[in-house]
Amino acid sequence: MNGPTSPKARDDADSRLLGLAALLRLNFSGADLSRLGTDLLSRAAAAPDDACALLDASYILQFKGEDALAMAVQQEALGLRQHFCLQAGERPSRLRVLALMAPGDLMSNVPLECLLENGDADLHLYFVLPEGRSRDPMPEHDVLFVALSETSDNAPLLDALERRLADWSRPVVNQPAAIRRVARDRASELLADAPGIAMPPTLRVPRAALAAVAAGEAAMDESLPGCEFPIIVRPLDSHAGHDLCKVGDRAALQSYLAAVTVDRFFVSPFIDYRSSDGLFRKFRIALIDGRPYACHMAVSDDWMIHYLNAGMADSAAKRAEEERFMATFDQDFAVRHAQALAAIAQRMGLEYVCIDCAETADGRLLVFEVDHAMVVHALDPEDVYPYKLPQMRKVFGAFREMLGRHAGRARARSPSREH
Repeated sequence: MNGPTSPKARDDADSRLLGLAALLRLNFSGADLSRLGTDLLSRAAAAPDDACALLDASYILQFKGEDALAMAVQQEALGLRQHFCLQAGERPSRLRVLALMAPGDLMSNVPLECLLENGDADLHLYFVLPEGRSRDPMPEHDVLFVALSETSDNAPLLDALERRLADWSRPVVNQPAAIRRVARDRASELLADAPGIAMPPTLRVPRAALAAVAAGEAAMDESLPGCEFPIIVRPLDSHAGHDLCKVGDRAALQSYLAAVTVDRFFVSPFIDYRSSDGLFRKFRIALIDGRPYACHMAVSDDWMIHYLNAGMADSAAKRAEEERFMATFDQDFAVRHAQALAAIAQRMGLEYVCIDCAETADGRLLVFEVDHAMVVHALDPEDVYPYKLPQMRKVFGAFREMLGRHAGRARARSPSREH
């Protein structure tokens, strides 16, 4: 297939899709979604072809940690249809965005709905099925966004999409070949000699190699070149700190392997990035067509920082620091690290990508992760974070303008094309 086909006639079920962004907003607000989840499943039972109710229910089940049931419900939804549509909050729509998605959990795709929530774009979610199976035609669109994250499960789908999108008739944002570059080991190789960047080597290591080091049967520099204790160990495809651990010696590595039973890991040396006041600071930056935008800053006394566990909501001083970071970002952080940020954008080759990073004592940008599938949202309560919504609107506006630019370039090349 070389381009989109005409859309298949739809009933009103699409308009009944709540979608991830709306459900995340409810979840962030502390709402009890149990009743809604039950109502959605009841709705699907009464109307067995209601794929929208099933897909929404699968999101709620994931919020509740019922992952196996969530995936079963999602598969039931995708057995009914591959294509779902969230209409623009502003009517009429000015842009049709087709997002190619992978079946799987919340980490399997870019949370694109959060970036386009209540805007002027119709968002078509099209789930790519294994082995090229397809039941629904591709909907008409102005720009295509490859939303699949870089995971082992998604690798065959990205391979298939690379071939399929090679001569696509509409602009493609975030090509599959470039998405592969965000793999932790690949990104560390690509950025190893980039100016202004400190990114430690990340190794893809089988369990047996780590076990040999832990048992003293293999030398550290042979099995894990470039590493010495302490090291950071995490399972492949792990995100949000799941089973991430700083390991200080062989005994600790043995204990870690006893608790985490997966077969493959990412390993990298630990770099102490605490500031002069003893606190750790981590930044999330979005690069949109190469230009950097601040998404959040977290301050913590723990090296393993996640925004939700950094105590930002409980500390007016931390929030004031984040507010200053956002207010001065274009004149301060973005200028100091301009060369490093430009190198990341150029070497990754993605129109939209995010980085989690810090600053070293000598002023370099310490890059922890490069990924297009990081969560970027405006879900935090405005009464606690009054400065965040204006900043996130800036990010969302830049993202929407980027999609429009790519769609516009295609129209400029083919001025007579009907859309």
